[in-house]
Amino acid sequence: MESKRRVGVLVATALIVAALVVGICLTGGSGGEEESIQVTMRDAVLHETNRIALFGLEVNPGLISAFTVTGLLLVVAALIRVFAIPRFKLVPGKFQLLLETLVETFDNLAKSNSPHRNGFLGAYIFGAGVYIFVSTLFELLGLQVITTEGLSMAMPAPLSDINGAIALGVMSYLVILSGGIAGNGLRGVGSTLKEFSLPISMSFRLFGAMLSGLLVTELVYAYIQLSFVLPVIVAVLFTLLHALIQTYVLTMLTALFYGEVSEHHEKVKKKEK
Repeated sequence: MESKRRVGVLVATALIVAALVVGICLTGGSGGEEESIQVTMRDAVLHETNRIALFGLEVNPGLISAFTVTGLLLVVAALIRVFAIPRFKLVPGKFQLLLETLVETFDNLAKSNSPHRNGFLGAYIFGAGVYIFVSTLFELLGLQVITTEGLSMAMPAPLSDINGAIALGVMSYLVILSGGIAGNGLRGVGSTLKEFSLPISMSFRLFGAMLSGLLVTELVYAYIQLSFVLPVIVAVLFTLLHALIQTYVLTMLTALFYGEVSEHHEKVKKKEK
């Protein structure tokens, strides 16, 4: 019985592959897009054409995505706090174990990089890490919105907009600055301001990673021979990879620099001769 099922699966797979090969051969070599790759890349950065109407204003689609992700996370957090946390037990279940492991991971990251001050740091990198991960995976949902020109488009990841990436980078830098002030006062401000390029590097690292996945997918779609099945695999793999890597990179950098500037340095008194 099992051998017959295996044969059936192999036959079905072979038929699907054959159908795809025939489709590729019949479509020829012409591209399937009217826009050039240069136009697609420029619009992905500047959003000159695909804009969304919001309360009478034309905004980037990434802003709508950011509002949607933020609202979703707040609702989920409220539901967990009201319905799940009061039911936690000494012997954790699957959901409780998952949640505790997630919180403990970011808490340990904060404690290992900033042993002196880590309470607020752990909470911040947990929130920032969850936001980066969820907002990156958000584009896989393919939710559609209507642009001001009447065209339908999928909502992008919030951090694929340069403004969203800059906002998160600057916020992380301000958190690092607050750690310097709390730990060393004005001296902490000076040590933090020395890393003036930090918010720029954080912002463009996030934006570049998100944009690269988008452009790779667009390049695959540009050639109709590759537009069968492959874009789905490429999009999912790139999105998951970026979600994990960028979550780890930003939270690690924030925790590392926060611990460095918040570490209290006592003044060494000179010995009297």
